[in-house]
Amino acid sequence: MRRWTVVVAIAVVVAAWVLFPAGPSGRHGYPGRSVVPVSVQSDQPVQPAKSEPVQPQARSVVSQRPPEAISYPVAGTGSYAVLPGDPAVIGRAGKLMRFQIAIEGGITGIDRGGFARFVRATYGGAQGWASHGLWRFQQVGPGTIPDFTLLLVTPQTRDLLCGARDRYTSCRIGNRVVLNVARWAHGVRNYAAALTTYRQYMVNHETGHRLGRGHELCPGPGQPAPVMQQQTLGLHGCTAYAWPYLNGAGYQGRLGQYDDPIPHS
Repeated sequence: MRRWTVVVAIAVVVAAWVLFPAGPSGRHGYPGRSVVPVSVQSDQPVQPAKSEPVQPQARSVVSQRPPEAISYPVAGTGSYAVLPGDPAVIGRAGKLMRFQIAIEGGITGIDRGGFARFVRATYGGAQGWASHGLWRFQQVGPGTIPDFTLLLVTPQTRDLLCGARDRYTSCRIGNRVVLNVARWAHGVRNYAAALTTYRQYMVNHETGHRLGRGHELCPGPGQPAPVMQQQTLGLHGCTAYAWPYLNGAGYQGRLGQYDDPIPHS
């Protein structure tokens, strides 16, 4: 994948990054690595990060411009606002997974309620994880112990949580589904689909790791990419696809991952 430049208010130079093979934990999450503790707060205002915010790039690299004016520092506050829960259970049958949604301090321009609705709608989509009776989901609020927490974080916090430096990808580590706000705001180059599709992919792919799924390969040129393919780093002849099911049936590729380079942030 070619390096590309994002116009930001701070110039960030990543001197080096390390690639680690991944199983169900995700490309850069691996067992045995200590995880930096994070401070989780209720949905109260958080202090902005001291770093100067990075403005979204002028031109989206996907076919739809982000609707929000999202900005973020390279390194956020390290504390989080846990969003209020929702009593509705998503899905009719299967194991119930209770999840929290938390947003790191320093990220601005996010419609928090809209973000939570997007995540719930993704889980409950017609081809989503809750659509075929294997899984149910329920968003819980502060003060509850969830099965996993979906975190929207800044690039440097992504590195601290995921245990490897790249500031570009997202990951799953333990009971944390970690979404990189840089990818949420800008998408990725050469994805050839709307930003909404990429965001659905982000949520479904990293949650898929929490559900025990590993990385998969493209089944063949022109075919939809499995949701567990690392579509952020390359499609390898497949077309962008955001869902674990296709035409009402489970859709998977052969287990494995490509040795793709990671672009600069």
